Amino acid sequence: MSESEKTLIDLALAEDIGTGDVTSRYFIPGDRTARAFVTVRTPGVLSGVEVAARVFATVDRSLQIEVMVEDGSRVAGGAMVLKVEGPARPLLTAERTALNFLQNLSGIATLTARYVEETRGTGCRILDTRKTLPGYRHLAKRAVAHGGGANHRMGLYDRAMVKDNHLVAEGGLDALREAIRHLKHDHPGVEVELEADSPAQVREFLTLDGVDHLLLDNMTPAGLRECVEIRGSARKPMLEASGGVTLDRVAEIAATGVDFISVGALTHSAPALDIGLDFHPV
Repeated sequence: MSESEKTLIDLALAEDIGTGDVTSRYFIPGDRTARAFVTVRTPGVLSGVEVAARVFATVDRSLQIEVMVEDGSRVAGGAMVLKVEGPARPLLTAERTALNFLQNLSGIATLTARYVEETRGTGCRILDTRKTLPGYRHLAKRAVAHGGGANHRMGLYDRAMVKDNHLVAEGGLDALREAIRHLKHDHPGVEVELEADSPAQVREFLTLDGVDHLLLDNMTPAGLRECVEIRGSARKPMLEASGGVTLDRVAEIAATGVDFISVGALTHSAPALDIGLDFHPV
């Protein structure tokens, strides 16, 4: 686990505990021990199990934690994924923060898996975006990977993505060509992606050297197929469809022959997976 993820856990616990868990302090005897299982209520794909385990360990190192099902696993309702045993007070203190991470991240993984299933057999990959909660990106993108999706760029530093607002300010193909040349010279490992909103614009961009990806923004399936035909048999630049992608449309989009489909909803609108903490007699 990275230092940034440990910091995020610390921040989440500090936000929840504040000056102390008054409920556990006054209503749970200090010598009470407990055994609890983190249990999935509805089927889904897990992500955040290790994070949840870390939350319990951070609150109290004396808690005995057993990971029963690994991240990335498909589970049925009723599956027990974590066993936690030890002092009851810290176990209860950690419960909500641990579940917050696990429910949200598993929700992302589960929704991703549904998109991946809809595109199975097409050769098209499902991508996430940068539409993530601040500080949460690495966890959210890992959840996408657990669901079978692929990660787009992590941030502004690892891929140049020239979108419509950049193009307005750029000044035409010659300026684009020169900017790409400079970028590739200074950062040879950084890929370049250009946003196109029409097949005609795709034709223009194919005259440029150094373009690794084309983002086909809000195009119809017919427009996407035309862009695939324009590119021809070459596998570069890679073609990414984006905009207005939903579960009931994603199969049709994938069938056009594009290489990737990016879906912002994976990380900004995934419903939490129903997961709870059940106590069992010690």
